[in-house]
Amino acid sequence: AVAVSLGTSLVHEMWGQLYHEAAQGALAKLENVLPDEQRQEIAWARRSLVATGMNRSDIEKLAPSLEKLRRAVRENRRVSMTYQSGSNPHGEKRDLDPYALIHRWGWWYVVGWCHLREALRTFRVDRVSELTLTSQGFSLPADFDIHQYMAQEWKDIPQIKVKLRFAPQFASLAQFSRGYWETFDEQTDGSVLVTFSAPEVNGAASNVLAYGPAVTVLEPPEVRQQVKEWAQATLELYSASHHTAKQNPV
Repeated sequence: AVAVSLGTSLVHEMWGQLYHEAAQGALAKLENVLPDEQRQEIAWARRSLVATGMNRSDIEKLAPSLEKLRRAVRENRRVSMTYQSGSNPHGEKRDLDPYALIHRWGWWYVVGWCHLREALRTFRVDRVSELTLTSQGFSLPADFDIHQYMAQEWKDIPQIKVKLRFAPQFASLAQFSRGYWETFDEQTDGSVLVTFSAPEVNGAASNVLAYGPAVTVLEPPEVRQQVKEWAQATLELYSASHHTAKQNPV
């Protein structure tokens, strides 16, 4: 009973209004046939076991796209969309046969056959715009397994191993994020050495810069160089802004 109750909460948290009424209806039917002891257990779970903040983007803004994609997956219908990526921020047109929707790491993704690349691809739903559900159908490959695809996709992504040193006075920051690090080594001088993996240099550098002067990149040199260049550019940006503000006081 508690598992079903928690499940309805997760459905609403992940899908917003798309499955909210159905989830609430299922829970109401369950409660109608449960003895009082189990209903009290459900009430306790609602008060005490809460999962929230699972989406990194506004689920209500995603709802129209998720509904169209869910329908396309269910009915095996091709979609036409514009997709923005890191390499193409202005977006490009894609025709996609959507095979499955995935909620992973706080983001929604759609997996399917991209006709532009003529290959299986994964797209983040919040980067999709101008999404149209077409009348063109498709057949899901008999050998496609979304779980196998997800496991293999992660293995196929090249990973950069990054090694950081937290200065002694910032060791608590390393401890605070301990679950994120692949390795965690406390040193005799009070500093902490940690490692983590990232799929590319820019993403790794962004993670490092979130800690500001608390950390130093030890490896690899390309991430170290990227952090150095970004830090220098940021310093110059703020120095120029400060000079402009002095020249043009409000």
